[in-house]
Amino acid sequence: MDNRTTGFVKSFNRRAGYGFVLPVGSEEPVFFRAEDVEGGVRALSEGQQLSFVLVLGEGRFEARELRT
Repeated sequence: MDNRTTGFVKSFNRRAGYGFVLPVGSEEPVFFRAEDVEGGVRALSEGQQLSFVLVLGEGRFEARELRT
């Protein structure tokens, strides 16, 4: 079963290698790492729609397996 959710890139710092995605229906941004973006981050931009899997990281939810 694929528990993917959708959201939009809120911010992304390519140099630092991380960003935040805002899940649809939520006001809380979720952290993600550049290495968790499938297919690379070259085309990743603010406001872009993504699908991802939410996982509980170190004391917070994180987005993993991000797909454009």
